Amino acid sequence: PSSLWVSWVTGRAQVGSHLTPLDPTAVRSEVWYGERPASADTVGHPHVARGSAEVYSQLYPYPGLLNYTSGVIHHVRLVGLRPSTRYYYRCGDSSLKGGLSDERSFVTLPAPAPDAYPRRVAVVGDLGLTGNSTSTVDHLARNDPSMILMVGDMTYANQYRTTGGRGVPCFSCSFPDAPIRESYQPRWDGWGRFMEPLASRVTMMVTEGNHEIEPQGHGGAVTFASYLARFAVPSEESGSNTKFFYSFNAGGIHFIMLGAYVDYNRTGAQYSWLEKDLQKVDRRATPWVVASWHTPWYNSYSSHYQEFECMRQEMEGLLYQHGVDIVFSGHVHAYERMNRVFNYTLDPCGPVYITIGDGGNIEEIDIDHADDPGKCPSPGDNQPEFGGVCHLNFTSGPAKGKFCWERQPEWSAFRESSFGHGILE
Repeated sequence: PSSLWVSWVTGRAQVGSHLTPLDPTAVRSEVWYGERPASADTVGHPHVARGSAEVYSQLYPYPGLLNYTSGVIHHVRLVGLRPSTRYYYRCGDSSLKGGLSDERSFVTLPAPAPDAYPRRVAVVGDLGLTGNSTSTVDHLARNDPSMILMVGDMTYANQYRTTGGRGVPCFSCSFPDAPIRESYQPRWDGWGRFMEPLASRVTMMVTEGNHEIEPQGHGGAVTFASYLARFAVPSEESGSNTKFFYSFNAGGIHFIMLGAYVDYNRTGAQYSWLEKDLQKVDRRATPWVVASWHTPWYNSYSSHYQEFECMRQEMEGLLYQHGVDIVFSGHVHAYERMNRVFNYTLDPCGPVYITIGDGGNIEEIDIDHADDPGKCPSPGDNQPEFGGVCHLNFTSGPAKGKFCWERQPEWSAFRESSFGHGILE
């Protein structure tokens, strides 16, 4: 709560075949801020912080596919902030006439304490940029959250050809001859403008989903270029060396953001970091521990059924050992809340897993349950876009020896197929 990142974009993005990227050093990255509004005709704020800027490109080596280079993306970290305090700020370059933005404001999160919590945390996943997305964000804004938890799959830019046009619910179905899963990067620019009225005043924490992979080049050698360039997260502050996994405190809650599309094995960097992070949690200051990543481990829908079973088998024991309370995920385009569970067995010490991947994206709502007659996927379905396949038959309970239950599993408490978001308060 004593620091916060401010990010914005200047300059024009470009789409075409032969592009010249903008120079990110040609303009300053400044945030002027203070605890009082500034007068209209001066910079006015007593503090200034300076940061860095970058440009990223999407370059395809395939004939007919258009390339993209972004505007200048600025990231500035404000430090020494007081918890639970409203700050007013303007961002831009004060050396240029009219180079600063209009004034915005935000309220910092509460300091870690067992009796101090964010008033309201909004949770949304698989949002996209559709009419349903607009309804979700309008409703979310009316709920006036003090923080937004975005659990991956933000823009669905990879549902479009590089030439633009209409997006499709299934890219491979509509474009089976495409040389690579293309992305139309201007969707990211549009999504940023769409979210700006809310994200400019409310802290938004993000984690990556499969729609952020966006492979480029031969064999997809470059991935996640948009996600890594556009978002600033407290990686270094939480002892992580990557934007794919990190943690932060918000009052009496310790939040952990994990990456499902980077190495999650017990011998890997993410697991090692997670173990150290959990060991450092002080329950006297943060009694609650909430984790989030994109792909659900517990899911009774046919879509993505047991897709990330390998990740569960690698990491679930560590979260259980340290008493993680709640887990939020997306990916499945529906809402499902689990009973407390560990290793597919009801357990009062297990986390409550919640899937909330129904923000409003261009893909369809998921309505089929794996326990519906004829809807159980085959073990060869639902191949993950990262990691191995660990599909299993259940070894105990009513579904013993089977791949799917024949009724709603006992660990699934409630499920609903509709667009929306969640509120934690």
